[in-house]
Amino acid sequence: MPLWTEWWVWMSGALILATLEVLVPGYIFLGFAIGAAMVGFLTLFGISASGLALTLVIFAIFSLISYLVMRKVFGLRTGQVKIWDTDVND
Repeated sequence: MPLWTEWWVWMSGALILATLEVLVPGYIFLGFAIGAAMVGFLTLFGISASGLALTLVIFAIFSLISYLVMRKVFGLRTGQVKIWDTDVND
């Protein structure tokens, strides 16, 4: 049985990626962690792809969707950028 078909491998990867997100903030690795967790949950409940390539495509799709949702929720709000009109030396 290949290793990528085990649910705990995907959950371990999600945990490692989430820990890496704490060390390097910016919502970069969190999308991948959510994607890995989703694939882990799918394999835990018996829903698995027929090969590694399809499993990685599913992982990429889940990661992209989670990244886009986080971008929408946590993205830059309008009015957050401060524009300075005067100099401190004026």
